Order: sequence, then C-alpha cells, then structure tokens
Amino acid sequence: MNKAIALALGALLMGSGQMNAQTMIQKSNIQLTSDLMTPEALWAMGRIGPAQASPDGKQVVYQVSYYSVKQNASHTMLFIQPTKAEKNMAKPRPLTTDAKSETDAAWIEGGQRIAFLREGQLWKMNPDGTGRVKLTNSGIDIEGFKFSPDGSKVILIKSLPYNDIIKKNPDDLPKASGRLITDMNYRHWDHYVESIPHPFVAEVNGNTIDEGVDVLAGEPYESPMAPFGGIEQLDWSRDSKQIAYTCRKKTGVDYAISTDADIYLYNIETRQTRNLCKPEGYVEPKIDPTKSMRNQAVNHQQGDFNVGYDQNPQFSPDGQYVAWQSMARNGYESDRNRLCVYRLSDGTKTYVTERFDSNVDGFCWSNDSKTLFFLGVWNAVGMVYQTNLKGEVMQLTDGWYDYGSLQALANGKQLLVSRHSYLAPDDLYLLTINKKEKRSAVAQITGENKHILDQLAKPSVQQRWVKTTDGRQELEWIILPPHFDANKKYPTLLFCEGGPQTPVSQFWSYRWNMYIMAANGYVVVAPNRRGLPGFGSEWNEAVSQDWTGQPMKDLLSAIDDAANELPYVDKDRLGCVGASFGGFSAYYLAGHHDGRFKCFIAHDGAFNLESMYTDTEEAWFSNWEYDDAYWNKDQTEAARRTYANSPHLAVDKWDTPILCIHGEKDYRINANQGFGAFNAARMRGIPAELLLFPDENHWVLKPQNGVLWQRTYFNWLDRWLKAN
Repeated sequence: MNKAIALALGALLMGSGQMNAQTMIQKSNIQLTSDLMTPEALWAMGRIGPAQASPDGKQVVYQVSYYSVKQNASHTMLFIQPTKAEKNMAKPRPLTTDAKSETDAAWIEGGQRIAFLREGQLWKMNPDGTGRVKLTNSGIDIEGFKFSPDGSKVILIKSLPYNDIIKKNPDDLPKASGRLITDMNYRHWDHYVESIPHPFVAEVNGNTIDEGVDVLAGEPYESPMAPFGGIEQLDWSRDSKQIAYTCRKKTGVDYAISTDADIYLYNIETRQTRNLCKPEGYVEPKIDPTKSMRNQAVNHQQGDFNVGYDQNPQFSPDGQYVAWQSMARNGYESDRNRLCVYRLSDGTKTYVTERFDSNVDGFCWSNDSKTLFFLGVWNAVGMVYQTNLKGEVMQLTDGWYDYGSLQALANGKQLLVSRHSYLAPDDLYLLTINKKEKRSAVAQITGENKHILDQLAKPSVQQRWVKTTDGRQELEWIILPPHFDANKKYPTLLFCEGGPQTPVSQFWSYRWNMYIMAANGYVVVAPNRRGLPGFGSEWNEAVSQDWTGQPMKDLLSAIDDAANELPYVDKDRLGCVGASFGGFSAYYLAGHHDGRFKCFIAHDGAFNLESMYTDTEEAWFSNWEYDDAYWNKDQTEAARRTYANSPHLAVDKWDTPILCIHGEKDYRINANQGFGAFNAARMRGIPAELLLFPDENHWVLKPQNGVLWQRTYFNWLDRWLKAN
C-alpha cells in the first residue's frame, strides 16, 4: 500500500483532516490474518471510480473511494497516473491530501487544469494538485458538471424543490412530517420525490462561474433521470452552441408506467429545444396503465418514434452526428439497448449495432468520427467492440473479464478502459487497438488492490455448458474454493441472478461476491438461465411473462448437473441464494425444489406478486413482466399464470430453513415482501431469520451494514450446510 493511500485512510479513520503517522504505518504495512478473503478484507479495498485521460493521452486522473468500517464512513480521493505506467502501478500521485472527499475529475483548459467537485462546489487545480481555486459559490450543491469544448461555459447539475406531487406543508407547521401525495411517482428507488435535478448553463469568467440558466426552466421534469443518471446523460456540441440532453417529459401516472425517455437538443443562444427522437407535433397513442404496453398501440406505430429508453447522447468529434443508446419499446426497461446514430443535417437515424444481438452497455466515438467503440456482453463476458457507420461490428478484446468503461485517446490508436472479473475488482488499462478480431493488446495502468490480492489464495473459475429441459444449452460458471481438493466434497450454492435480465458475467460485487463465497469453502454454481442477455434476444426475452416456467427449470438444470456430474459437489449440502429476481427465485424454489436444498437466502425478493404489482414505484416493470393488473377480469393467460404461481401461494409446501434480507428504503421491491416471507415461514414453524436494514435501499451501501450482511449470510449457510 502506498503512502498516499495510507494518508487518506488515516484521515478517514481519524474522522478529521489530521493525518496520523501511526495509522499510516499500520495501513502501509497491512497484513491479513489469513489467506482467505474476509468481509473486512473486502471492505478494505479501494474502489476505482470515474477516470479520464488527459487531452494528450499521457496521464489519467481518476477517483478511488475508501471505506472505514470503524467510522462507518467513506472518503473519495483523486489520483493522477501516467498512462504508460504498468511498471509503476503502485505509485499513483495523490491530488487529494485531506479528509474532504473530491470527485468527478475532468481535464479542462486544454489539459492545463483539472476540474473537480468538493463539498458541493466546483473547483479547479493544476495537474500536480497545486493552485486550487473554488469556481462556484452556489447556494445549491452541484451534483455534476461538463465544460463546453471552448471552455466558455459549463453545465451544472443542481436539484430544485419539486412540490407538484408531494405538496409543500403549511409554513405554520414546520415540524409536520406528513406528506400530502396527489399522484404516482411520489417516491423513487430510495427517496421521496421532493426535488428534481435540472441542468444549468453557466458562464465561465476566469476563476468564477455564475449560477447559470436553467435549461428546463419551468418544466417539472428531471435531467439527468433518476435513479442512476449522471452527467453522461448530457453532452455539448463541438461548437459549444448546443446541448443534447436526456429527459422523460412525463409526470405522475404517465411517468410511473413509461420508459419513454428522449434526446433533446437545446440551443444556448435562442433557448429553444427540439426533440431528436420524435417529429414535431407527435401525439402519443392512448395507453391503458393497467396493462402491458407489449400489445398496445404505442409499440405498434408506423414509423420510428423512439418510444423506449433513449439516453446518454454523444456528439461526434466532427459535429455531424449525435449517437445515443436506444431501446425500441415503451414500458420495457430491459429491451435490447442499441446504438443509434443521428445525422444532424437531415435527421436520419441509423442503428449501427444490429449485428450484435445483445446490449450496448456504454460507448464512445473514435476521433475520426467514423467508428464507435462500445461495451457489450456475449456468452457471459463483457468485451470491447467497435462498429463503423455501416454497422460492421468487430470484437476487440477477449478473455474471462468484464470491461466497464471506455474512452478514446487523442492518438486514435488506444482506449482507456476499466476491467474486473470474479477474481479482481476494477483497475484501469490501456487498450491498443488491433485491426484483427480479439487481438487488441491490453496493458494494466493501476494496481489499486494488489497489496491485498497478493496475500489471498485465489478461487479458480470454470465454464460449463449444461443441457436444459427443452434441449437448449445453458452456460454456467463454476467457482471453486481456494486450496481446492478434487477428492473432497464441498457444500455448493446455486446463485440465482436478479434483474430479471442482468447477465451472470464476470462481475465483481462487494456483496454478492464470488471470491468470498468460494473463500468460505463453497462451490458456487452460477447459471445464465433463460432471460439473461448475451445469448441473443430470444433467450433474453424468455423470462418476461414466464417467471416461474423455463427460467426456474434452467436454474434446477444447472444445480442438478453440478450435483450429478461434478464429483466434488455434495448433493446433500446444497443451498440456494439470490437477490431481487434472484430473491424471488429463492422464494419460488422454496416451494418447488423437491428436497434439493438444505437452506435458502432471499435478499430483496418479490414474495407476493399481487402486492408487488401496486407496491413498486416503477409500475412499468410489473406491467411488462406480469402483463396485467391483478384486478383485470380480462387478464391474459400469461398474467393468470404469473399470479397463480406467486411464491406466497406455495408456502404450504415450504419445509426448508430460509434467511430473508430486506432494506426498508427499497421502493422498487418494498420491505413488506420480506416481512411476508419471514412471517409466513415462522408461522409454519420453519427455521427462519430476517435481516432488516431500515436505512438501506435495494443495495447495502454502509460499511458496517455490509460487514453485518456478509457475517449473517455465511453464518446462515454454515449453520445448515456445514454443521454435522
């Protein structure tokens, strides 16, 4: 561990800006007590965030977040590193030198300065961390920014009070905690919607930046979009005269049932806006909010009106095009993400990734505006691809990894990328483009957690294809414990993925972490069941309207194959675990596993689908997946089958210990789902525990909660799969 990181961790542990030499020495010489991954080792790892290469491509500025379990807090630092630094990976130069977090670094002024956020304000500094200047003094925290190419203006993201749906309480009742709600979309993900982010265009005058002009002045819409959108949802034209931004211009019920976000072009001088996705005067067909949009008129119009998610616009370097990620259908949040290229001169739209039958998970332009590089998952790995404007796609990388971000360097020959796998968290790499398929060279720039990983015994990873009940082939990952002995039998976990359409690729998680599961002595079976991307659209879409059909059979095919064909799998010590749709899978299989499993763990899973239909804040999800509201008398057969197979209706068949985990700030899948499952199990006399987090959402983000999660998880598994 280098001195800079030690200083940062020392400051974090102290809870102040004072550096502690003893803490620094202890951290710089960190020694693990075992060669097996523990929750504490996992939370000691630095987490690399956004990174940006300098205009000349010679340096990269990036952020790393560190966590203190003792203080239950985090600290984010900025670092700078040469891009040709493989031999110097352990020596990044810190730009942050105190206990205040600094984030979102970006090169400005032609690479002479770095802009960043600190305590809700925008700052700049020299590339060596000196010459710090506070640029804004906004009364509202700045949540993101992007400077115009000519440096004269900057987009500032600021959240404004919003009282259209949750009414403002009377001024003479300042301590009233009640909320008067008048429509849907009153809470989203983990918060009540009482503010919305807007982009402001501010003038840059030397070392000062004004408050800016609200691009969405008077409009009750958000940009970037909740819950995950950031500054990537906006971009500057190359002449600095226009902004492309992402927005779903709907409120209330219309917002809750729709995924129809569009790309808008805003003229800085005239303050006029036009929609790039839909023609002027477009009128949306009437939508029944109680039914899936699958067969409604909005998704069967003549013409390309971009009625699904359209987001993350990027202007081409020559200024002729805007590209963005585009989904075709309204109401379907997991529709295939395509790459749309819009020609500004005539409004022509071309989809350049049609030959790649999977999602575009991120992209960037080449410097010559003739090629786009993109990220996508195929056969359970996330690789880097390129396409030209004709839609000719080529895979650049290979291996058992997931690439997570990319930026084209100025030399036109290289990309700055991040990469992780089951065996290592994110680091930064330099990819040198090769014109031959899968032959690009990748050189590591950072080694953020090498000091920890070098002390750990690694699991091993295998790939296996399994025959499903309908004669198809299903890919699964097998993760084996460190110090694996093929002559022994191991307790084994069936990992059920969430989503329901999220790939089981080479992901790294600080909660559902394959490394730590294997380190605790478990074989992990992680199948890419029906419904997961990376195997073509037919496979990907096979989960919607069939949650309890072939996808559940695929999960059982995977664990049955492992139990019957792999001699080191102990078929008498099988567990089933999962979160979100994986939690639903655990709840469902608890009533339909025919004695296969000795215990279950369900995190934030849907238990009662009728309740889930109206509980979730994103109504488009349950509409698309279930097909119909549960009260509709003209339900489709798919809807009737879905509700009839809700896990709560099979509790009479439950006979196996179950651990339920839920966050009370999870508004996607409300905590009452976990309450219901736990209470039902206990009333039936089944051993059960409920791990409840009043302050967590669909994730578990706080350090001490994260450690508690891991300890509870493994205590439960050990109790039922290792005892005796």
